[in-house]
Amino acid sequence: MKLNDIRDNSGARKSRMRVGRGIGSGKGKTSARGQKGQKSRSGVAVKGFEGGQMPLHMRLPKRGFNNPFGKDYAEVNLGMIQKFIDSGKLDAGQTIDHDALKAAGLARGGKDGVRLLGKGELTAKANFKVAGASKGAVAAVEKAGGSVEVTAPKKAAAAE
Repeated sequence: MKLNDIRDNSGARKSRMRVGRGIGSGKGKTSARGQKGQKSRSGVAVKGFEGGQMPLHMRLPKRGFNNPFGKDYAEVNLGMIQKFIDSGKLDAGQTIDHDALKAAGLARGGKDGVRLLGKGELTAKANFKVAGASKGAVAAVEKAGGSVEVTAPKKAAAAE
């Protein structure tokens, strides 16, 4: 093989259709735009326009909103942690934090850290350092003989 032999696979690049170049091309005269009307003219882009009828995206109701102050936690269940400890992907002897969970492939995403949830059974004694934990999760970890250190700031007491 030589450098001057290299070419694209056949059909990989499609040449553009030259319209308005006579009868013989099959795309002459109106250039496949039909006759007259707004869409046969140049400079027309009517995405979502329905001829004056209220467009679908305006007829449908609005729902929900994006909380700009909402926290993004990677949620991890105790059952999955136990499964990873049993398979040897997590070491229960060391403190389990966001980095350890990420390395094991348990915590995906979670800009603001990890939140521990109590689904499943935890039998191994493990120490956690996480951004948040549910009451059930904390109870289950302490029942197994471990501890949970929550690093995220507590919510301010409501209306004192």
